[in-house]
Amino acid sequence: MSSFQDFESSPSKDMINTGLNNTITNLTPSLNFSSASSSSTTIIAATTTSSSPPSTPSRYENQKRRDWNTFGQYLRNHRPPLSLSRCSGAHVLEFLRYLDQFGKTKVHTHLCPFFGHPNPPAPCPCPLRQAWGSLDALIGRLRAAFEENGGKPEANPFGARAVRLYLREVRDSQAKARGISYEKKKRKRPPQPPSSNATTQ
Repeated sequence: MSSFQDFESSPSKDMINTGLNNTITNLTPSLNFSSASSSSTTIIAATTTSSSPPSTPSRYENQKRRDWNTFGQYLRNHRPPLSLSRCSGAHVLEFLRYLDQFGKTKVHTHLCPFFGHPNPPAPCPCPLRQAWGSLDALIGRLRAAFEENGGKPEANPFGARAVRLYLREVRDSQAKARGISYEKKKRKRPPQPPSSNATTQ
């Protein structure tokens, strides 16, 4: 762990899901200025600085830090405990599968009569899973946090090919099971004005 920034304290193992779904707000304490000098330039500078609002981390940054701490807690609870420097794409897949137990998205099995039905008319015993969109966003935040905490891009386990393939498989399987499409709609290109060459002819 010497080459990486240590993980901060994080929720207990039972609160992993809460750590992924909630954000925390950290307010930077406002600065206090004292009249250490009677110089007019010093007074003006202090007044200008104290009037500016304190910087507050964005919701994305708060969530990224929370996810990073949650992953660190998972590594510490791993048996045997796993250091970040030894973490691989396979361990990231273990983490994603572990999170499925906290999922809230119904994913129908092939034997379910509602397989492929976007709006099931009745409840069914199919399992709840983490939605693909949530996992995809989570990996994006953890990938950025890894490098921000000293990890090398080429050694980033969250960018491993196995992780990308897993997310693609989850996306496709959930799309079929839930009868929905995750494909992004292509934006229609605005009509191009005629070129000057065509106008002159």
